[in-house]
Amino acid sequence: MEHVDRGALDAQRGHWQRTYRDNPTMYGPAPSEPARRALELFDREQVREVLELGAGQGRDTLAFLRAGLSVTALDYAPEGLGELRRVAAEAGVADRLTTRVHDVREPLPVADASVDAVYSHMLFNMALTTEEIDALGTEVHRVLRPGGWHVYTVRHTGDAHFATGTNRGDNLTEHGGFVVHFFDRALVERLAQGFTEPQVEAFEEGGLPRRLWRVTQQKIRPTPAG
Repeated sequence: MEHVDRGALDAQRGHWQRTYRDNPTMYGPAPSEPARRALELFDREQVREVLELGAGQGRDTLAFLRAGLSVTALDYAPEGLGELRRVAAEAGVADRLTTRVHDVREPLPVADASVDAVYSHMLFNMALTTEEIDALGTEVHRVLRPGGWHVYTVRHTGDAHFATGTNRGDNLTEHGGFVVHFFDRALVERLAQGFTEPQVEAFEEGGLPRRLWRVTQQKIRPTPAG
């Protein structure tokens, strides 16, 4: 197995904390395009409770809250979550927000089958090994109710930064201090175990531009006995 630079991966937490502390509004107030698309799905499927992984400063979280959803937002950088709580309070939607400082390399702090949807924007392609991604995917399946939705976005191997920058092993590359795990289709399929066939849509974001996939899949309902 290819060597993984564990020190570089572990250093990402401090890097994100400094980034949020130095740039308290770095992503701006507008939700991402994937969040807007997710809201269309959540409205159609009557989703009410969402777990957001890697919420950061909460630009997508705020859109979910304003739409009337209850959100549990996780991030391992308390600086980002602090900004999210401040803005949610100003917007009058903090009563439906729960925030937790959490590293997704650990089991999710949510009960089995307790949420309608899990959402993340580029969280799965952060500084996570393939083994850690597999474990997180299993946790997402655990916390979703039968029929619940998993919506996530990832940069993929067609991105201009793939195979450039500093190689950290296991398809992990560092650019400008940020480590990214680039996805191929095989990794998307691995995360689809226990779910319906994933819907994979390509889109672009940012100035490079970043090339991403938006993946939507539904937890398979158990077959009725008899």
